[in-house]
Amino acid sequence: MNAQTENSLTHNKIFQTWLPLVVSWMLMSFELPAINAVVARLANPEISLAAYGGVVYPIALIIEAPVIMLLAASTALSRDWDSYRKLRRITLWMGGSLMALHVLIALTPMFDFITNVLLKAPPEIIEPARQGFLYLSPWTFAIAFRRFQQGAMIRQGHSEMVGQTTFVRLITVTIVLTVGYLVKTIPGPILAGTAQGLGVTAEAIYAGLAVRKIRPLIQAAPEVPESLTLKRFVSFYLPLALTSSLWLLWQPLVSASISRMPNALESLAVWSVITGLLFMFRSPGVAYNEVMVALLEERDSVQALKRFARNIALGTTAVILLFVLTPLSRLWLQFVAALLPGLIESGRVALILAIPLGALSVYISYYQGFLVQRSTTGGVAEAVVAFLIGMVTVLIGGVVVQTFKGVYVAAVAFTAAHLIQAVWLWFRSRKIRREVVEQPV
Repeated sequence: MNAQTENSLTHNKIFQTWLPLVVSWMLMSFELPAINAVVARLANPEISLAAYGGVVYPIALIIEAPVIMLLAASTALSRDWDSYRKLRRITLWMGGSLMALHVLIALTPMFDFITNVLLKAPPEIIEPARQGFLYLSPWTFAIAFRRFQQGAMIRQGHSEMVGQTTFVRLITVTIVLTVGYLVKTIPGPILAGTAQGLGVTAEAIYAGLAVRKIRPLIQAAPEVPESLTLKRFVSFYLPLALTSSLWLLWQPLVSASISRMPNALESLAVWSVITGLLFMFRSPGVAYNEVMVALLEERDSVQALKRFARNIALGTTAVILLFVLTPLSRLWLQFVAALLPGLIESGRVALILAIPLGALSVYISYYQGFLVQRSTTGGVAEAVVAFLIGMVTVLIGGVVVQTFKGVYVAAVAFTAAHLIQAVWLWFRSRKIRREVVEQPV
């Protein structure tokens, strides 16, 4: 075996990097279904599910959007101690500002404008949604801090620590949900907001403590030739922040569209459950983004990463087909999600329409990884714009036609938009992929 082969990226190394990340994403993906399952067993389940999944969660995600890409940014930029400290200051400033905005919206007429005018939510879910949204206030700051720390963990080769932080979050959410279920007097949206708010706070605290174990590694890392400046960070991160902000617009766009289609309350309740399942199915692919960013600079990495992506895509699709085309989906929706009997079939049809999402999420991460690793993040933002154009087109069609249930239109729009995003990323990453393959070793 020659030296080049010995130093080449192996399937085992990719797996060891990816597995802790996918475990973390899968653990997070259990959070929303668990919340929905408990809320569905409390008073006024249809209103509570529609309020949280159709109003609270989409608005919170939009506020959080600018910090979503801190994980990728920290993975790419936390190369030495000076960069790590500068990124930490930026993270605290961003997270604090956005948390203040969250509270301001919850306590002022801004919330009424968003829910009544922009989302046009059913009147009966607005006040329950406001309460849940207020209790979710710590969300953005905690997410920002823990994603920054998790990026440093991945950069230093300790991706297993990411799963540990997520486990702490899930345990906290489980405890809060258990208490709420036993008490049965806490309104569903308040319980959901409290569970997620405390969960991410516990996760952020643990991440801050856990990263101390690898701090000597960060301090010992050689200084990068080009020091991280605010200008350089903004140049790198702004397209990513715009990307995440644009991408997460799909949540309120879907809610606003469903509210304007037939069976609005029913569809919002079902969509709240379906989004949790789709998050779960997309997790293996979403986790691959940081793997690409971290390992692309390894020797002979492209073919190994491509093969691994293909295997994830095939495996994920097989699992989704097994779930959707067998009684498993009906059993889940009936006994785990506790959907009302009249809503189960709507949920199954929506899941069938979203079968391709597992594979599409893998290839989105694969092609996007080339752009992020080379700091060519403009193409990522373009792909998200294409995603939104595709989604809006389908949603507008559903609103105009007024024939299909909103949850069906949402599932088709979400799937079509992912396909368009994947195709655009494939197109924009072609040149970089050729350069990486052809670079001298």
